[in-house]
Amino acid sequence: MNMKADLINKWTIWFSISILMICALGAIFAPGIMPHDPNAVNIAKKLQSSSADHWLGTDHLGRDILSRLIYGLRISVGLVFGVFFTSVMIGTLIGTLSGYIGGRVDWLIMRFCDGMMAFPNLVLVLGIVGMLGPGIYQVVIALLLVQWVYYARMSRGMVLQMREAPFLVAAQICGSSRITILRKHIMPHILPQIAVIGTLEMGWAIMDISALSFLGLGIQPPTAEWGAMINEGRGYIRSHPELMLYPGLCILIVVSAFNIFGEWLSKILGVKKMKERE
Repeated sequence: MNMKADLINKWTIWFSISILMICALGAIFAPGIMPHDPNAVNIAKKLQSSSADHWLGTDHLGRDILSRLIYGLRISVGLVFGVFFTSVMIGTLIGTLSGYIGGRVDWLIMRFCDGMMAFPNLVLVLGIVGMLGPGIYQVVIALLLVQWVYYARMSRGMVLQMREAPFLVAAQICGSSRITILRKHIMPHILPQIAVIGTLEMGWAIMDISALSFLGLGIQPPTAEWGAMINEGRGYIRSHPELMLYPGLCILIVVSAFNIFGEWLSKILGVKKMKERE
């Protein structure tokens, strides 16, 4: 039984990695692999079923569904990668400096983070986008303003646990500067844990972006995005449920792949999940 379970787990992990690689390549090379223009309207071909020309059919405006799903990778997945790396860099830097330096600066930063984390992430993002207005740039700004706080809090906690570690005390005795200690001794221990936490958070970020687009506050038409595609297909849920089914399945598969990959990373690197997302 253990061998069978291990084999299933390995296949699941490799399948998840393959899905993520396909998504990354699809987002990069989307213009070259799309069979049609994702925004090209052709009312004469609206709501067609699967065919040789349109593998997944067309939507209510005659646009090719497969092309829109592929282009949606750039928004739903590519945008998340950009937000992730930026928020991780900002949050890790601020949290590491806050935890290592301490004092009043640390107190002020952490009280601000506590205030931000007192609210569910999606509520804060909705509020910020509501003030800034709908659009892709507003969504990016809102996610960055909310996400960095989480990584700052996590990295600061890790630094506090390490600050009195023997190897850091030895580095201080040897005369190493604070910058050297942060760069050579603290960051290499923090980054693997942040990578695991960030990977698990990517699934939530994809759902946040899709939820905003579904509500009409995120990516605006005619730009192809999975959440917006679900919203556009609501009026045809009885006659053509595939308009909502296809983008919904894409979100489900990609989010599940990120979660499985993150769980695998946590086991490989020996990192424990520090907090469940609210």
